[in-house]
Amino acid sequence: MFEHKPQPGWVAVEEFLSAAVVHPDGALKRAVQSAVEAGMPPIEVTPNAGKLLKLLVMSCGARRVLEIGTLAGFSTIWMARGLPDDGRLVTCEYLARHAEVARANVDAAGVGHKVDIRTGAALETLAVLEAEGGGPFDFVFIDADKENNPHYLDWAIRLGRPGTTIVMDNVVWEGAVLDPSMDEINAPGILGALKMMGEDSRLDATVIQTVGSKGWDGFALAVVR
Repeated sequence: MFEHKPQPGWVAVEEFLSAAVVHPDGALKRAVQSAVEAGMPPIEVTPNAGKLLKLLVMSCGARRVLEIGTLAGFSTIWMARGLPDDGRLVTCEYLARHAEVARANVDAAGVGHKVDIRTGAALETLAVLEAEGGGPFDFVFIDADKENNPHYLDWAIRLGRPGTTIVMDNVVWEGAVLDPSMDEINAPGILGALKMMGEDSRLDATVIQTVGSKGWDGFALAVVR
């Protein structure tokens, strides 16, 4: 796995902000711990980023959310909590074991009735959702294998509507966007998605750099025109 290199000060500030402002509860902390126990990589979003996702879901009045990349359901729980009680979140997870852990976590967090976990390759799941007439989605969070980021972004637009908000995580990748040779597996997909955001007439977008326990990274925020 590509190595991220957090600085002690970044982590200390993140932990302070999480404790002082974000207040992740026991269900969220348990979701993180369950990922560790299941041997998953520690790549879930940070608590402050999870809370941001919740607030974005709330602020755009979303009723239908699409997530690409479930892992143990940490970000899923945050976003589901931003939905009204009759809202719906569809999340795509490649591995059945991860989906099983995520299902237990979202149920324990009290949001299981809002969450539909689809297992399998996300590109196949997204095609099924289109065939089902599953859209339009009001909010889309992309946080899966980076090689397919441009494809996921295109699907987010296709399954969205004018005004749909799209968030893509891990778009700075320790600066690999400036030097793709740092990670020849992930960086090309990240760069491709960023170029698409800047050039595709269907999108209006920006990118924010971040630092913290996940190292030097960032997220992109786009709205479908």
